Amino acid sequence: MKALLIAGTHSGCGKTTATLVILHLLKSTGLSVQPFKAGPDFIDPGLHRLITGTDSINLDLWMCGTERTLETFLRRSETADISIIEGVMGFFDGEPSTAELASELKVPVLLVVDAYGMAETAAAIATGFVDYYHRNFGTDSPGIKGVILNRISSERHLQRIKEALKDVDVIGYIPSHLELSIPERHLGLTTAEESPFDSRFYEIISRTLSRTIDIKRLLSIATVDRDIEASKREKKHLSHPPLSRKKLRVALAHDKAFSFYYPENLDLLKSAGAEIVRFSPLNDKSLPEADLVYLGGGYPELYAEKLSDNRELLSTLYRLASEGLPIYAECGGLLYISKGIYDTHGRCFPMAGILPFVMKMRKKRAYLGYREVTIDDDIFFGRKHTRYRGHEFHYSEIVEDDYSGKMEKRGIKTIYRLFDRDDNFIKMEGYRYLNTIGSYVHLHFGSNPEEFISAINKFFNL
Repeated sequence: MKALLIAGTHSGCGKTTATLVILHLLKSTGLSVQPFKAGPDFIDPGLHRLITGTDSINLDLWMCGTERTLETFLRRSETADISIIEGVMGFFDGEPSTAELASELKVPVLLVVDAYGMAETAAAIATGFVDYYHRNFGTDSPGIKGVILNRISSERHLQRIKEALKDVDVIGYIPSHLELSIPERHLGLTTAEESPFDSRFYEIISRTLSRTIDIKRLLSIATVDRDIEASKREKKHLSHPPLSRKKLRVALAHDKAFSFYYPENLDLLKSAGAEIVRFSPLNDKSLPEADLVYLGGGYPELYAEKLSDNRELLSTLYRLASEGLPIYAECGGLLYISKGIYDTHGRCFPMAGILPFVMKMRKKRAYLGYREVTIDDDIFFGRKHTRYRGHEFHYSEIVEDDYSGKMEKRGIKTIYRLFDRDDNFIKMEGYRYLNTIGSYVHLHFGSNPEEFISAINKFFNL
């Protein structure tokens, strides 16, 4: 088994760029590549998928636990020639950190070091990372096996660092003069659905970086110890085969406005008997026939005018919600089923109106963090007292007007008890109208897969 985790010294060191370059170079050799992303992020996995043609899977120790994360990693890696995991933030930052993930999975690490403005000091940084990892995580894990040097200005610059790095293998480098960047906005990198890579991006990789990054050496350090692999496979007993021959049709919103989904969530739906049919809230005038509508996250605020103009689809969604069709809307989906969205210029764009409040975009981030949710009611994806874990990250907020009375009049209740990662109660959230559930929290159903499959099967009588 071959696997490699690409970590960074800090956010902004070039980790995502290096990962995308390596994914493309590996694919160019004819290898099948399984990408992964540490943590709850949606954008980087989408870019991985764009490069490899394979869903990139989130590996999150807090949301899904060690056993489930290990099972997911092994199951998804089985048919690939090599698995590449992109880390999050700096290697040792966060709880859990990328270093903890590397230690639990026991995979070798490739460290990305931004060498701009330094030479021998870059070697000192890399050596310090190697020593710190071994001191804190032991020597039974492969550890840091090589480095990629970013923003190298000259051959002499490269050689000075190599000479100073006596005990760490330099796998390659990215020259500083290359204009190899991913378009950004204040909300983060551009999503895969917005086609951020032009032909020049791939040309630079093929023409220049194929010579500066040694893929053969990379493959040599990506080998996972056979004894470690065998011991991990003994724990692989958590997969969930399909439980029903009946089909549950799930209409999944997917276009430039809605693209944030954990692939494992969709796989769990399939395990519960679901057939997933995609539609575009931006372009489709009607919904596909379905038993459940899934409105995931994304950037609906960037396309608010076009979404609002599609009144036929919005009216259909409102009618179906009023008839009791199960609808699950999270984050961007919550904005879509609200009464409307105020953009940062004060313009309001009407939405489906299933929930009687208006959302307002802020220029600064409103909320960020892990969340644990306790459900206060029996719903189609969980019984009362069921707990799921997830993540919250958004720039919008509910306009603080007198919407509580409107909610009570329409029979809308808050059914989520939100807790932070330290189990501190935050607030009541999760808005229920008949069988519509809307929330800002991106739930990972892999945090409680047995309950999810059981609840879906029971509710839909599968």
